Amino acid sequence: MRKHSLLAALLTAALLTATACGSSTYEATQVPAKKTTPAPSAAPPAPQPNCGDPLASYAPTGPLPGPNALPAGSTMAKIKARGRLIAGVSADTLLLGSRNPVTGTIEGFDIDMLKAVSLAIFGRPVPIELRVISSAQRIPVLQNGSVDIVARNMTINCDRWNTIAFSTEYYRAGQKVMVPLNSTAQGLADLSGKRVCAPAASTSLDALRKFPKVVAVPADTHTGCLVLFQQGKVDAITGDDTVLAGLAAQDPYAKVTKAPAFTKEPYGLAMKKDTKDLVQFVNAVLDQLRTDGQWKASYDHWLAPDLGPAPAPPKAIYGRPL
Repeated sequence: MRKHSLLAALLTAALLTATACGSSTYEATQVPAKKTTPAPSAAPPAPQPNCGDPLASYAPTGPLPGPNALPAGSTMAKIKARGRLIAGVSADTLLLGSRNPVTGTIEGFDIDMLKAVSLAIFGRPVPIELRVISSAQRIPVLQNGSVDIVARNMTINCDRWNTIAFSTEYYRAGQKVMVPLNSTAQGLADLSGKRVCAPAASTSLDALRKFPKVVAVPADTHTGCLVLFQQGKVDAITGDDTVLAGLAAQDPYAKVTKAPAFTKEPYGLAMKKDTKDLVQFVNAVLDQLRTDGQWKASYDHWLAPDLGPAPAPPKAIYGRPL
């Protein structure tokens, strides 16, 4: 039996029960009535600023300051005065951020990154206020100030830099496909006419829509996709290899295809655009994790059993102007 089998079975059973208690309706797209006068031409989209290298973040100002040396008035000092770090996370992405059905705690590789940030601010283990969010909520909760930071397998890209800020890359994933065990499909190109699920407002769904012969089916989360998959309402799921490894651990009748990943998904910790000092601080924390062995220890605990031996941590890239 796999390492995660018992916890995964309990988690999936709970999710299926919750889904059975609710209902989902799908409405057909309405065809607009024919207009008698020509519609005005749509204005061209506003040009987006060039973000440069999307992986380039704000360089730390120096060595990581101790909890008693946080700059006065800084975002970190305000978090310390509040008494807790508030973070947006997943609670159903096994291996990265999922609720342990036995202990009730949310745990995973992403959560370990947050624990390191909190420890650097407070100097001791302090409970983090974890707010469970969907993929679509990641940017809004940062923009409205509901959370200080988001750790939810979030891909760094230029579009997102326009509205939020990212740390340096802390993990490199890649998009793959999960199919039934008896399927011969190796990728999306082999799933013409099939229904494939991905979370709404995700880069996985964006990539899926580039395959017009595949029927894209959005869901709130990847676990929502898993429920649809197990109910026979979709034929496959696409997403990051990290996420799909967790889903496959919950379903003995599913497999992740052996084909190479068809996208590169660099994960970053996301923060509000105007908290650049916090981004610099978090980058200093990540630098420390890369060099003192903590990054590898977390990978070995959460990801190595399903994804293989730990690669070298992604290198930090700096140079984004403040």
